[in-house]
Amino acid sequence: MTLPRPTAPNAPSSPTPPDAPASPTAPARATREAPTPTPAPGAADPAAPPEGPAPVDATRPGVLPRGRESVGAGQATGMTDAPGEAGARPGRGAARAGCGTGPCGDPTEGLPPGAGGPGVREHARVPDASDPPGMPGAVGPVPVDGPWAGDHAAAPHGLAAGGARDHPSEPDAAELLARCRGMVEPVLRARVAGMHAWPAEMAGYAFGWCERGGEPRTGASGKGVRQALAVLCAEAAGAAADSAVDGAVAVELVHTFTLLHDDIMDGDETRRQRPAAWKAYGTGPAVLAGDALFALAFEVLAGSPGPHGGAAVRRLSRDMADVVDGQAEDLLFEGRPWTGPGAVPVDAYLRMAEHKTGALLGCAAALGALLAGAPAATVDALSTAGRQLGVAFQAVDDVLGLWGDPATTGKPVHGDLRRRKKTLPVLAALAADTPASRRLAALLAEPGPPAGAALRRAAGLVEEAGGREAALAEARGRLDRARACLGSVPLAPEPAGRLLALLPYVVGRSV
Repeated sequence: MTLPRPTAPNAPSSPTPPDAPASPTAPARATREAPTPTPAPGAADPAAPPEGPAPVDATRPGVLPRGRESVGAGQATGMTDAPGEAGARPGRGAARAGCGTGPCGDPTEGLPPGAGGPGVREHARVPDASDPPGMPGAVGPVPVDGPWAGDHAAAPHGLAAGGARDHPSEPDAAELLARCRGMVEPVLRARVAGMHAWPAEMAGYAFGWCERGGEPRTGASGKGVRQALAVLCAEAAGAAADSAVDGAVAVELVHTFTLLHDDIMDGDETRRQRPAAWKAYGTGPAVLAGDALFALAFEVLAGSPGPHGGAAVRRLSRDMADVVDGQAEDLLFEGRPWTGPGAVPVDAYLRMAEHKTGALLGCAAALGALLAGAPAATVDALSTAGRQLGVAFQAVDDVLGLWGDPATTGKPVHGDLRRRKKTLPVLAALAADTPASRRLAALLAEPGPPAGAALRRAAGLVEEAGGREAALAEARGRLDRARACLGSVPLAPEPAGRLLALLPYVVGRSV
């Protein structure tokens, strides 16, 4: 069968801002200029009040059982690591420790008494001739407990040594994402434009760059969180942001691959307020477009300049295997009962979320550090921070799936419940063993999916049984773990501050 080959959309002739479509017809092997070095930070004002995104209620620590952690430093098995490459992926089902270099499992575990003041772990170092260009002399205190732990609005003053800037406000975090998009997206578009014209058009549709048929589309095409993590982690490791662009492009490619396939597997007909790619083009073509993006991601990393391309390919391969594990568990959970011996425990759900959602965020962070030539301990710590962020993201996404505003989320309200999908708020509510949880179990045991008044009643019982608050508490606890991992290894202070700013911004969506 001969497939139609529509012409790729015409490129605009003038430069475009970072959040508007750039030329999809740029050369497939575009070159990049190194970004202008960031000027030295100015003195912070200790009296200035912190600013940030509207916080999710942060009055309680995480209360749910924790899932397994990511591979830690010194836990590689079965592979010889390249310099700066993190340990190999353990066998499926193997227990995982924390990052191996600090308190990634418990935000307060292992801190020396009085180190840097209450609730703070200090990482001081003396620069030497072997340091990469731009590596700072000392990394300031990073919060791990105390009054700032779990606060989604801001990090404490004095994050960075030498008076670096405080935690950016929400608009600053958005500008940070835009800066990274402006660096990565032109290369991403050029790579996609080098594919076969038909999957390239479908990929452009999935990225939000064009409409069906190739007509250019204006407007934002996603936050670009994963690409920002790659860029910021390279800078935190002391390298230029440009060193992470290939890693950021690869992560964006595989992320969109997972979205294309996930919408098909879940039967989701819309994404970002318009038809999903499989509804616009058909199931087979959407699968093909996803496969093309997956292959291109590995091509990009394999051709990355410098000595770390092979290690980056291995890292992406291992983390994508975790994504597959998580997706497999998520699909299997749909066929399991709500209650009884075969029910899905909360800790099993959290392990699934760490794989399905956390692995790719951890991969983004790890690729940025790895391509920057960071030590294995730093790569692992940043990877684990990304994975913890991923679980927090999934917990909040589950809350939004039940109670979020459809105009914001692009999903129908109570959509996950209607599909009888296992999510953290529902599982936590059922595990609470309260009168509300027992009424919820009886309602979910009725034949057929809940609808109408029964659907609204089920959502109300989930909240009454504590499922909503438990999911938000889990998100707060995972953010604390991510912060702790960032504080467990020496990082350049100003990029580390940007990473701390990004964590709550990513999770703190409208609830």
